[in-house]
Amino acid sequence: MDRRETQTVDISQRPLAFMLRYVRRHLVGHLVVLVSVVLAVGCSVASQYSIKHLVDTLTAGAHGPVWTAFIMLAALIAADNLLWRLGGWMASHSFVAVTGDLRRDLFQHLTGHSPAYFVDRPPGTLAGRITATGNAIYTVENTFAWNVLPPLLAVAGSIAVMVTVSPMMAITLVIISGVIALVISKLAARGRPLHHQYASEAAAVDGELVDVINNMPLVRAFGATMRERQRFSDRVEQEMSTRGRSLRYLEKIRLFHAAVTAGLTAGLLAWAIMLWEAGSASAGDVVLVTTLGFTILHGTRDLAVALVDTIQHVARLSEALATLLLPHELKDADKAHTLAQTKGALEFQDVTYAYPASSQAVLTHFELKIDAGTRVGLVGRSGSGKSTVLALLQRLRDVPSGRILMDGHDIAHLTQDSLHDAIGVVPQDVALFHRSVMDNIRYGRPDASDAEVRAAAEAACCREFIDGLPEGYNTQVGDRGVKLSGGQRQRLAIARAFLRNAPILLLDEATSALDSESEAAVQRALNRLMQGRTVIAVAHRLSTLKDFDRIVVMQSGSILQDGKPDELERSNGPYRDLLMRQNSNVQTMLAAE
Repeated sequence: MDRRETQTVDISQRPLAFMLRYVRRHLVGHLVVLVSVVLAVGCSVASQYSIKHLVDTLTAGAHGPVWTAFIMLAALIAADNLLWRLGGWMASHSFVAVTGDLRRDLFQHLTGHSPAYFVDRPPGTLAGRITATGNAIYTVENTFAWNVLPPLLAVAGSIAVMVTVSPMMAITLVIISGVIALVISKLAARGRPLHHQYASEAAAVDGELVDVINNMPLVRAFGATMRERQRFSDRVEQEMSTRGRSLRYLEKIRLFHAAVTAGLTAGLLAWAIMLWEAGSASAGDVVLVTTLGFTILHGTRDLAVALVDTIQHVARLSEALATLLLPHELKDADKAHTLAQTKGALEFQDVTYAYPASSQAVLTHFELKIDAGTRVGLVGRSGSGKSTVLALLQRLRDVPSGRILMDGHDIAHLTQDSLHDAIGVVPQDVALFHRSVMDNIRYGRPDASDAEVRAAAEAACCREFIDGLPEGYNTQVGDRGVKLSGGQRQRLAIARAFLRNAPILLLDEATSALDSESEAAVQRALNRLMQGRTVIAVAHRLSTLKDFDRIVVMQSGSILQDGKPDELERSNGPYRDLLMRQNSNVQTMLAAE
């Protein structure tokens, strides 16, 4: 783990420190907000003293100084309002910029995880957590700037001014406010598990929603619409129940503070009147004490409310960071180098691999050498390790034992970007973005011109169906290419591989799910694509491998046979058995028709 990632993962356990990391990127804007709030609160507290001065002046009957006191009060009120607007204007830039930086960095970290990370985590939940994290930090910043800091400063300033009237009253309020703050903070800490549980349930609802939407064809096919509605309703009910418990706990804290505030406000006002009766305070002092008392007591209430609200958002932030900012499983080596030019020679040396959730090895002391420009087919029953060979070659998982070489270089010591640049892939389950046909083909090489994209589509036999689409190359293909047929999606994947022009090509059951007509078109495109490249193809239909240079028969992670297709067909062994069984199945199907 590099130093930057170590710091990121470590700081994720401290959400407030994580937030400050982004605040520092926009320090000037945040400082302007801070100074504006401090000055605005100062003007607010000073205006209360100015009211006392105006009342005392009016009581004394001095007409001249009255207007001076008025101007002073009016200026403080104007400055108070303008300073709040300045802070709000700067916050609209700085606070939003923080959420943008945060989401970009979280997405960058998320995309650095290995495929295994995404297997156990629904995409909707991950997307929801990135959004929730941005919203949580924005809410925490807003709450701190407008609901935590102002009452905190107002309480401190009011107590300082109150000392001029009655030091004993000021000391008493300091002690009472401190006790209230301590009690509320203790109560808030006890409710933290409730807030964390709500954060987790909210993320689960987001994930459930996206999961069902992504699989609506499946839901319809099995007539499960009502079942999924009920399932989602139950999930929402569970989330609402958890949120209700969290909010009711917060309301209990607010109720406690409201009762205490009501009693203290009445007591403070009575104290001020008693001082006036004793001649120890003027009418202006009574007004000042009363307004400052309200400021202090209401300020502690607002502060308490803001703090317990912030705790809930920090809990959601903490929960999201704990999921997203896990260490990356696959990282470039410390001295990883770029493979500038690739011929395509490959070699597996004594590779043993078992999936994390399994105790049984998928590959055992696996050895395979492939010369550059050679076409090799991998065949065998399901679970024999064929797809694992392709995954390890792409370094979608790290090899714990043995080595995989590309042109003599251990792929573990290559940068992942340069490794992937050397490999083109045409999978069985083609992944397409909800973008245009042009954009999906160009994904193979983002800097390709429109003419190059069209040439790749032509080579992949795509032109005939693209021209028939409503907007041609600008047609949106839908989520995962739902608007296209299986054969059309496969040919787009082949066009993408043509455009990438990588020296190594991996085919993972590229034609197994197609009808005969689509398979013929895709096979023609593949034959063009394979020319002059190193090819490894996983296939169950052995007929698609008849023109390959070699066939490798695998079983239980080991190689049983390795040779030319015609040689293996003539000799007794597992390949001939597979071929005869497949031919027999085809004849049976033809007879049934």
